[in-house]
Amino acid sequence: MRTDLETLTVQRRDNHILLLTLNRPDAANALNTQMGLDLVELFEHFSVDIEGLRAIVLTGAGSKAFCAGGDLKQRNGMTDEAWQAQHLVFERMLRAMLACPIPIIAAVNGAAYGGGCEIAAAADFIYASDNARFALTEVTLGIMPGAGGTQNLPRAIGERRAKEMILSGLPFSAHEAEVWGLVNKVVSQEQLLDAAFAIASRIAGNGPIAVRQAKQAIHRGLQMSLADGLAFEIEAYNRLVPTEDRREGVAAFNERRKAEFKGK
Repeated sequence: MRTDLETLTVQRRDNHILLLTLNRPDAANALNTQMGLDLVELFEHFSVDIEGLRAIVLTGAGSKAFCAGGDLKQRNGMTDEAWQAQHLVFERMLRAMLACPIPIIAAVNGAAYGGGCEIAAAADFIYASDNARFALTEVTLGIMPGAGGTQNLPRAIGERRAKEMILSGLPFSAHEAEVWGLVNKVVSQEQLLDAAFAIASRIAGNGPIAVRQAKQAIHRGLQMSLADGLAFEIEAYNRLVPTEDRREGVAAFNERRKAEFKGK
């Protein structure tokens, strides 16, 4: 994993947790081409080498913005061809995030607009500060969400609410996002990272292969019929039976001690 990325900062916590920060604070962490490329590089790397990581906390630099969306200053005056070429990067970024085997927890610390909302929605779940605001404002610019917004938002909050938000471009608060099902927990700005790291640590303490298999079964199963999803679940389950972690988990329970999972 490369750590000298231009628009991101990466920092390991407790060996198994990665703090990933969108780091363009002077531009409200807006998504430009380089940030898209940096996110593609990082998440595609994790598809082939997780480097012992068991959870990722994704946040934005500063206290005002998680990510303000696409960088419209960079896009100003772009040719159609350049715009589409940039968007191909963002499409690849989304697919790399969704394919990441490591659980991703978005810690939304401020505005998550446009592409920023889509990045947050692509995480496995979201914790948000009470000053966070969300919006998919693309229609106000004559475009539409194109990095998963029309797919991930309805899956989180339902078709009718998603249509209201996407077709109007209206912003909504962290508390509304929690009630609607996009956000799992709302805390103060000061408590946000502690809360995100607490759940990340809980996840990281569980069997890492089991967590990855369960994540995949949920994500893939929701795209299948119930019968196919159940079959996929059993395939994922059966891969855990011959692992050392499965034997360690049962032994630790019977010996009344904390399991020491090795991801084997």
